[in-house]
Amino acid sequence: MERKGKKYDVIVIGGGASGMMAAGRAAERGKSVLLLEKNASLGKKLDITGGGRCNITNAEFDRRAFAKHYGGAEQFLYSPLSQFGVQDTFDFFAKRGLPLVVEARKRAFPETQKSLDVTRVMKKYLTDSGVVVMTKATVKGLTVVGNRIEEVKTTQGSFTADTFIISTGGLSHPETGSTGDGFKWLTELGHSVQASTPTIVPLRISEAWVKSLAGISLSFMKITFFADGKRAFSKTGKILFTHFGLSGPLILNSASEVAELLKNTDVTASIDMYPDTDFAALERQIIAKIDINKNKDFKNVLTEVVPRGLTKAILELLALPDANVKAHSVTKEQRKQLIHILKGAPLTISGLMGFDRAVISDGGVPLTEVDTKTMRSLKVENLYLTGDVLHINRPSGGYSLQLAWTTGYVSGNSV
Repeated sequence: MERKGKKYDVIVIGGGASGMMAAGRAAERGKSVLLLEKNASLGKKLDITGGGRCNITNAEFDRRAFAKHYGGAEQFLYSPLSQFGVQDTFDFFAKRGLPLVVEARKRAFPETQKSLDVTRVMKKYLTDSGVVVMTKATVKGLTVVGNRIEEVKTTQGSFTADTFIISTGGLSHPETGSTGDGFKWLTELGHSVQASTPTIVPLRISEAWVKSLAGISLSFMKITFFADGKRAFSKTGKILFTHFGLSGPLILNSASEVAELLKNTDVTASIDMYPDTDFAALERQIIAKIDINKNKDFKNVLTEVVPRGLTKAILELLALPDANVKAHSVTKEQRKQLIHILKGAPLTISGLMGFDRAVISDGGVPLTEVDTKTMRSLKVENLYLTGDVLHINRPSGGYSLQLAWTTGYVSGNSV
């Protein structure tokens, strides 16, 4: 247990993915390390990552191609990724008995498909390296003398060290303890902190027909977003309908761009359910189906034409005067209207879901205030920063955790 009055080489604040990696790496190099975590256990957010399966990284092994996914942070990340990149993550876990498997969109998961196994490997890494772990240690404040942090005050006492690593996470999933505490201390230390917005979140949709489809997912859809009626951007991928609107990888990875548009304009969207089939070809397919089934109820023919589970919603959008109309009685105008819906079902974006539903939020210290070769603060000489306290926008798909492993390793290797 903790000896009072002992001075450590390194104190890491925050026992999430990047904090555990930083503490383990520093201790592996022979440093005396104390890891402070306010929860009763380490890795609470890690345990729920990727729906409990833990999307550890993304199997893009070309460092420059990988860095491109981080927008404005790209140039800053070349050096850290050359010190601990995607291949290093694969090797780190494989060496510790948890090989990774690669799934769609290059997402890498533990072979066991269990987040808890990732947390277990990280905890063992700490034990094997000799890190002193203190849980239920909520940090009350930092004592600063000149340009250095001298001690950290916690609910379990005050502790001193030569260097400090802040790994307290951002604001997504506040129930796991990510309440942005680190941002408050960093501001007091002279860092500027960019406001946080939930960047990878589902979208709220006004239309009732969308909510009536809750639980249905469609694999290959194209969604186009419009700002005040002008086309802004399109993306293709998987969409999940929910009781509040839309989710799924395609939506989550569009959210930060939609958030920007919503600041200044009204945002609408349309879903193309047949992105590979043009209007005329789709019309020919539908006419052929109607010809074969002309004496059947049109609603029964629709099940063969529209994506699974969508018949009822599309009938509502068509608003036919007679719900039981026969296929041969459908007019040319009604047919055209059906194709317009299939090629561009209309949506109104009423907003984004909040931090409680965010997979990731950005915000934090701008990279211009950090030496990213070592992750050392350029404002406080014995402070290092990792993971979600850094202002880096990134898509879902393993990019956030790779950032945690990389920045954690680099800071632990540099202290």
